[in-house]
Amino acid sequence: MTTCTADDGTTLAYEVTGEGPPLVLVHGITECGASWAPLVPRLAVDHRVIVIDLRGHGASGHAPPYDLLTFASDLRSVLDAEGVGGDAVLVGHSLGGTVVTAFAGAFACRAVMNVDQPLALGDFQAGLRQLEPLLRGSEADFAAAISAVFESMRGALDADETQRIESLRRPDREVVLGVWSVVLESELDDLDALVAAMTSGTVVPYLSLHGIDPGPAYADWLHQHIPGAEVEVWDGVGHYPHLVDPDRFVTRLHALLSSLS
Repeated sequence: MTTCTADDGTTLAYEVTGEGPPLVLVHGITECGASWAPLVPRLAVDHRVIVIDLRGHGASGHAPPYDLLTFASDLRSVLDAEGVGGDAVLVGHSLGGTVVTAFAGAFACRAVMNVDQPLALGDFQAGLRQLEPLLRGSEADFAAAISAVFESMRGALDADETQRIESLRRPDREVVLGVWSVVLESELDDLDALVAAMTSGTVVPYLSLHGIDPGPAYADWLHQHIPGAEVEVWDGVGHYPHLVDPDRFVTRLHALLSSLS
């Protein structure tokens, strides 16, 4: 494990494997970089794979704020520490998908792959508000809410991978509510404006890969925010398409990488 320091002094932990063009993997909320473990050996054959722990997760420091701009700035600190500059391809799952999207809107990179994180947040907001009393309740209530969120999205993830991911999950109420506060507390129009601002600077190739179908209108909606973005749905796979079928995922990612040459 390697560390560097964020702009505010927070310790950021990450691991680097392999040699070649830089490929950055960013995990989802309550998880850590180790969630990508089945994919790293496959990808490190021909890439320098940088797997980070977001602040508040894994071995990185816990220090608010836990907002997208801070996460994106932390990612930039890691890439600067590794001398990557704007050469990285960014792959983010769930929360990581919004982090890499925010990064691409503010900083230079080669391409983005967003794994199962729709940017139209209305449905997510509605579901999250139903869970808000539990999220702000007792520790048992909070744990039950987190479990309900992920159980509802597990899809085709097999028992062994489900157990592995659950063993990595470390729900921290301060971190979770820090990440989700903007969704819980904003009006829908304000959320849409936030997404529009976040994506307005995104000019690189952008692939939005979903294991849960975001709906027939989503591709057109996303194109309004990121012209040229590609939406691909592996329907019925669930929230972890990269872990349900890692070989298919690596093949798809390599196709994206080849298109950049």
